[in-house]
Amino acid sequence: MFALTTLVYPLVLALLCVGAGLLVDRCSGGWLPGLLLPAVGAAALIGLSQLTTYVSHLAPATPYLMVAVAIAGFAAAWPRVLTLARRWRAWRWQPVAPVLAYVLALAPVLLAGRPTFSSYLTLSDSAFHMMGADFLLRHGQEYVHLDLRNSYGEYVNNYYGTGYPSGADTLFGGSAFLLDLPLIWTFQPFNAFMLAIGAGPAWLLLRRMGLEGGWAALGALTATVPALVYGYELIGSIKEITSLGLILTLGTLVVLHPLWLRGRATGAVPFALAAAAGVSALGVGFGAWVLAALVILAVIVVRDVAADPASGWRTLRLIAVAVPVTLLAALPTWADLSKSLNVAQSIAVTGAPGNLATPLRATQVFGVWVWETYKHPPTGSDLTITAVLIAITVLAGVLGAARLLRRRDFSLAGWIALTLIVWAAITAYSTTWVDAKTLMLTTPVVVLAAWGGVAALRASALRLLAPVLALVLFAGVAVSDAMQYHTSNLAPTARYRELESIDHRFAGQGPTLFTDFDEYSLYVLRDLDVGGPNFIYSPPALVGPGALYRYPVELDRLSPASLRSYPLIVTRRDPALARPPSAYRLLWQGTYYQVWARRHGAQAALAAVPLSGSTLQQCARIERVARLARHDGGTLLAASSPELVRIRLHSSSHPAHWSHVREGLLLSTPGRLSASFEVPRAGVWDVWLEGQIMPTVTLSVDGHRLASIAAQLGGNSVVLNAMTPVPVSLSAGHHRLSLVRGGFTLDPGEGGYAYLYGLFLTPASAAAQQPLRSAAPSSWRALCGRSYEWIEVVPKN
Repeated sequence: MFALTTLVYPLVLALLCVGAGLLVDRCSGGWLPGLLLPAVGAAALIGLSQLTTYVSHLAPATPYLMVAVAIAGFAAAWPRVLTLARRWRAWRWQPVAPVLAYVLALAPVLLAGRPTFSSYLTLSDSAFHMMGADFLLRHGQEYVHLDLRNSYGEYVNNYYGTGYPSGADTLFGGSAFLLDLPLIWTFQPFNAFMLAIGAGPAWLLLRRMGLEGGWAALGALTATVPALVYGYELIGSIKEITSLGLILTLGTLVVLHPLWLRGRATGAVPFALAAAAGVSALGVGFGAWVLAALVILAVIVVRDVAADPASGWRTLRLIAVAVPVTLLAALPTWADLSKSLNVAQSIAVTGAPGNLATPLRATQVFGVWVWETYKHPPTGSDLTITAVLIAITVLAGVLGAARLLRRRDFSLAGWIALTLIVWAAITAYSTTWVDAKTLMLTTPVVVLAAWGGVAALRASALRLLAPVLALVLFAGVAVSDAMQYHTSNLAPTARYRELESIDHRFAGQGPTLFTDFDEYSLYVLRDLDVGGPNFIYSPPALVGPGALYRYPVELDRLSPASLRSYPLIVTRRDPALARPPSAYRLLWQGTYYQVWARRHGAQAALAAVPLSGSTLQQCARIERVARLARHDGGTLLAASSPELVRIRLHSSSHPAHWSHVREGLLLSTPGRLSASFEVPRAGVWDVWLEGQIMPTVTLSVDGHRLASIAAQLGGNSVVLNAMTPVPVSLSAGHHRLSLVRGGFTLDPGEGGYAYLYGLFLTPASAAAQQPLRSAAPSSWRALCGRSYEWIEVVPKN
């Protein structure tokens, strides 16, 4: 699976895009440079997939229609393909930047050596894109059959049924479905690929500035993966990453206007497709960048018409082709324009900052940010280094702009200037979340201008300084990216594979209540019609005191009657959590999850009361429940509490700078935690850790190393999820546990989350489900003296 998703899939996607690009090139007159073929082909495939998913019956055929278009492109342009193959030495530098951009963008996944995706827990929007891409490719843009009583249906309907941009999703889903690959594992390779194709137009723009060969390759790579862009790629901002290459493509087409603006009418097709694809991927807000490009083209047309009035007819023919292509390629957006405008307006004015605690700094547009995250400013020496690198980039940009003006390259200079104006205008009228996106989309253009300064030095008497400036520009971006790479959190592959197995095993047996908070489960368990009262869109029937957003569902606090419509419940395997109601039996248990099935004919409990506190306090509550049972004519049924040996973190020995976070600790630096505990009897015990651990930590008991634990992350950073238990044979009495976080390594995520919220042990021989004890209401005292999780009043048989 790893090789398929990271190597085979991007190769197939590249063939699809190049093939589609060749077909567009053939139809538009055969003038497209080779480096624009992947980006223009991707735009064409976005348009195709938007059309096929708009007609719901065609949606499942989308992958095969993509293949047909690509084959048609290779067949129609086969002589050009052969010519390019024979003249490979002439363009051997050109693939370097896209390939390296892909490798750098996917570095956390590639070096982890397993299918996963990066910056897990940072922004969960990627979960909705996976869900949407899957739904659109299976059902198209038809939402009437969704079950809106559960979270899965609500999410799909509230996102994609309201005009949410889906251009990137349909291309993503169509290409992944072609190889029958899970979207959860192809999501990051898709984003890395879409970022990499932006290096093609970047290379062409740098060539226009005067850089060739290795210079252009290094500059294109730097402009493709600047710090802010790299950060957005790591968190899977699929709409923005897809749009980025399209913005650079529009700029390149503006610069290459002599090749098509004065030629045949179909020469406008690539521009029209890029504009339509951007609108489909990002929304109608992409029109700001289209307008910037059109302003430059309009100036050129006016100049041409002034010199030759007959050229006006040629322009009208171009418009007559471009407008229908733009409308057709983005048909779903134009057909539901009111919805699309509402979505754009909602995003533009939202006060919610998303995952940003504070607004981003305008200086981040220069592509360097020597800090572990783009969301916070550097401090100390890192701040000084960042400031120096930004100053150098500014100086290089001024040199680059001066060179463009001196060479009278007004089309390129004008496009760069208008892109900056778009950034300033949007920033002036939008909120934090949109400002950040616009800042990111502007960054590559600014970095390209700085590399124009390298071209200026190479053409001057100070040419010896050009390599120094190029090295500084690249090193600033590389160091910034490396720091973000080191702190990226990777999704837990094994846990999601187990969820995939649950989905396959129990498909169609839902609806299913999912008690964990993990928005990626909505995609992974899509065949179980998943719902949960802790999601944003919660099932109306489950609203109650046991349903707190972002936290695990407390089943013992939900009304028993509200669970009647759920044949299955999927819970985390965690002995510290209460077992489901007595109407459910344990059907399946894995390493991370348990699946509970409602007993055939089981009636809902007449009442359910959670129990906590001392056994004396519980006995008093049992008495009150017994009086209720006598009144309702029911039987008492209580779930025994598991035997837990808690290890108190607040009394453990650990580095003083490990700060306290809620109930636990932030293992912020290398160090050792040591704590004593006592077990009542000899035997094999399971050691359970609660928290979020990305970097490798070593667990030992009495000086004996038990296991190395890493990449054990839950669906939410604030949830006390239990990790996979570690067995250990212990004698009765006192023991000592230690947990060690090691020193710096180059492994991805070694600077990621390291939160320890709790430690406890349970007997390894304990039953997978806590036993139930029953008693008649008149014999309620027989239940006293033991510890229970909850007590129910169930109808008599």
